[in-house]
Amino acid sequence: MIGNTQFDFYNKCVIVTGATRGIGKSIATHFSALGANLILTGTNPQEIESLNDSFTKNSRAKYYHVDFSNEELINEFISVLKKYEKIDVCINNAGINRINFIYEVQLSDWDQIMKVNLRGPFLLSKEVGNIMKKQRYGRIINIASIFGVITREKRSAYTASKAGLIGLTKATANDLAPYNILVNSVSPGFILTDLTRKILSDSEIKELESKVPLGRFGHQDEISKVVLFLASDLNTYITGQNIIVDGGYVNI
Repeated sequence: MIGNTQFDFYNKCVIVTGATRGIGKSIATHFSALGANLILTGTNPQEIESLNDSFTKNSRAKYYHVDFSNEELINEFISVLKKYEKIDVCINNAGINRINFIYEVQLSDWDQIMKVNLRGPFLLSKEVGNIMKKQRYGRIINIASIFGVITREKRSAYTASKAGLIGLTKATANDLAPYNILVNSVSPGFILTDLTRKILSDSEIKELESKVPLGRFGHQDEISKVVLFLASDLNTYITGQNIIVDGGYVNI
């Protein structure tokens, strides 16, 4: 606690997309521990059904099957959100990556990356923003990437989507600031997730670790803690910012 401001989310309604694994799961776990009522999404319908079945009727979490490249599923989810009178926090975390040289990128891959990484957060921010405006309170955090700030080979589509997400964050922050809605993005560096292990070989991971000033990849909860602060009532004046959490990598 700092002054009269408590670091908790009791009775606050929090959306976390892409919450079944990786950084999203870590974020959802932390919010749950701090008392939040959770609206969570994932792309595997069987997994979503199993997760919901494992909860009691008094559970404060509800999972929804949402693939942000699927128009029908997005519309169904937005219809669900319209029924909520109060949404306090929205974490746009769902994201995908396909690596390839620009001259080999398939248009279908480009379109899917843009739909999930950029169009999805836009649609949710628009819908949630309308709800938050009425209550004159809200926090929106977009999970971007250091590759929205810097880049490397084979990242043209991913970098374009995350740079766009950082731009969307800044513009949305300006639009919603008069309603006491703070909008920021968090850009993780190299974090040990399933996606990271899928994209990078063991040798690539070791090579990249040697280039990070802190000498290691980050952990998922190191991203979650930054997100929790930005979403909390401890944050009263930070908006339109992109917070880089990368162990110093972009500075080298």
